[in-house]
Amino acid sequence: QVQLVESGGGSVQAGGSLRLSCAASWRIYSSSVIGWFRQAPGKEREFVALTRWSRDSTLYADSVKGRFIISRDSATNTVYLQMNALKPDDTGVYYCARGSQYSTAQSSYVNWGQGTQVTVAS
Repeated sequence: QVQLVESGGGSVQAGGSLRLSCAASWRIYSSSVIGWFRQAPGKEREFVALTRWSRDSTLYADSVKGRFIISRDSATNTVYLQMNALKPDDTGVYYCARGSQYSTAQSSYVNWGQGTQVTVAS
């Protein structure tokens, strides 16, 4: 079964940076879309960013635009989320997911990782 494994989470002070990784256990098909989502305590999971696997086409939530960068490395089947200027509101469990539609809807994603915790202290 397809597996996605996130890593890179941790605790950081506001204004700091973290880079999350999402490693796929199989070769990512060119038609795939990889998304990052997050879930804050007591809140629903929400879209953060996505990228097409085959070309540079990205989309960001307004709340992270200009601060987060999603990128991919086809040689290692890994997608990254560089998070800069972190805020306490960025705290949550971050998940990566794979789908085949260019969509921010969680229902469009088939494979999900287990999540990695990000905590931003004020």
